[in-house]
Amino acid sequence: MSDLSFSPAADRNKQPILERLRDLLGDEGAALEIASGTGQHAEWFATALPGWTWQTSDADARALPALARRVEQAGLPGLKPPVLLDVMDAPWPSQGVAFAQDFDAIYCANMLHISPWATCAALMQGAARHLRPEGVLVTYGPYFEEGTVPAPSNLAFDRSLRERDPAWGIRPLKDVEAQARDAGLRLHARHEMPANNLLLVFGR
Repeated sequence: MSDLSFSPAADRNKQPILERLRDLLGDEGAALEIASGTGQHAEWFATALPGWTWQTSDADARALPALARRVEQAGLPGLKPPVLLDVMDAPWPSQGVAFAQDFDAIYCANMLHISPWATCAALMQGAARHLRPEGVLVTYGPYFEEGTVPAPSNLAFDRSLRERDPAWGIRPLKDVEAQARDAGLRLHARHEMPANNLLLVFGR
């Protein structure tokens, strides 16, 4: 039996997200994943997009050993060992060692609703610092949208998140867009995804 951490949700959504990334990303480039968690997404994407390098990261130092094991066991040249990165820190990453390059893409899934609201502004500002001129920030997860009736499952999920931590919760898309604009980014594309999630693409 594998000793790697496993997320059923990440396993379910990795292929639909990959299909969008295939259309969005070029043949090669450098990507930074924020909040890699188990590393399942990064491994899947690095396998399917061999022209890309994927720098994994997480804000929880306790998650890094398991994430590093996944990277090592995958043995993929484009999958990079994780770094400690809390979006609230500046500069990135949090270990005091500068990135060797800026990125063509920054990818962040399922973080904004399970972290304090201040992380949204920090993510946008950090992305603006570390994206190349034509680079994109891709976020994935649930959002509330003006003029759209929320799915009952998202309302229930939002309640459960706030019960766990009052600082958590599904974010209004208009507020996320406002934080992006303050950082010099704008929403380029919105894609509906399974299970009432959205994949959003931001750029300069």
